[in-house]
Amino acid sequence: MKILSTLIVCITLLFAGCSQPPTFKSTDISGSDWGKDFALTDPQGQARRLADFKGKAVVVFFGYTQCPDVCPTTLLSMREVLNRLGNDAGRVQVIFVTLDPARDTPQVLREYVTAFHPSFVGLRGDEATTAAVARDFKVFYAKQAGSTAGTYSLDHSTGSYAYDPEGRLRLLIRHGETPDNVASDLRQLLAGK
Repeated sequence: MKILSTLIVCITLLFAGCSQPPTFKSTDISGSDWGKDFALTDPQGQARRLADFKGKAVVVFFGYTQCPDVCPTTLLSMREVLNRLGNDAGRVQVIFVTLDPARDTPQVLREYVTAFHPSFVGLRGDEATTAAVARDFKVFYAKQAGSTAGTYSLDHSTGSYAYDPEGRLRLLIRHGETPDNVASDLRQLLAGK
C-alpha cells in the first residue's frame, strides 16, 4: 500500500509540474522557415533588422499609407492592443512595412505610423528590396490601376506576423482579430510561452 501511495504522489507531482501548451487565438506558425529577417530603413535613414528589436514581442504588418481600409484599421487595432497591455505595452514593437516605397517617402511613412501611436515604426526599402522581403514573408501585393493616369491602389495580404522576444516567428494574426485576443496572445509570448 505504501508503494502505491508513493507512486500516486510521484505521478501527481509529475503532472503538476507540466505546463499547459499555449492556447493562442491567432494561428500558431512556430517553426516556419520564412519571415526570419528583413533589412529595411526607418524614416531617419537607419538600417533596421529584426534583431534590433530583440527582447520585445514584435508585430509586423505590410501595407501602404494610402490604403483606404485594411491598413488604418489594423494600426488602430494595434493601438488598442497596446492600451490593453498596460505596462507591458513597452515590451511590444509594432512595425509597419510599406509595400509602396514610391509614394511612401520617409517623411510620409513617419507621419503616418506615428499618427496611430508614437512607438510604431515604419520601414521601407527600394522596389527590389520590398519585393524580396514580401516574398520572404509570403506577402502578396499587386498594383491596381486607378481611375486616372498615374494613380493606383495595392491589393495586399492582410495578416500580421508576431515574433516572440527571442526573435522567433510565432503567430499569424488575422485581419479583424479582436484587440483583446491579440493582447492575450502577446502576453503569452512575453511570458515565454
